[in-house]
Amino acid sequence: MNLDELGSQSGNQDSGVSTIEAHRHEHHQQVLNRLARIEGHVRAIKKMVDADTPCPDVLVQIAAVRSALNGVGRVILEDHLQSCMVEAVEKDDYEQALRDLKASLDKFIG
Repeated sequence: MNLDELGSQSGNQDSGVSTIEAHRHEHHQQVLNRLARIEGHVRAIKKMVDADTPCPDVLVQIAAVRSALNGVGRVILEDHLQSCMVEAVEKDDYEQALRDLKASLDKFIG
């Protein structure tokens, strides 16, 4: 499923899909680049496990991937606040946008 398909679905709270219309954010390419690096890092961890790398070394790399994912999440959140939330306030649709944001933050934070 691509971003356009995710954005076109509405009200599906179980899947975590937002009712906010999908669009490109300012840091779109930066996010894609970071995710590509994370993807490569995860592949490298898989190879480490396959090569019987000591557990502490693997755990350190897993921590690095978690940190990188959190960084990407912060960039996406910043873009969302600066564009989607501002747009929702301007369109007087901030209540639903705020509910969507809260649900997303609950899952993102833990």
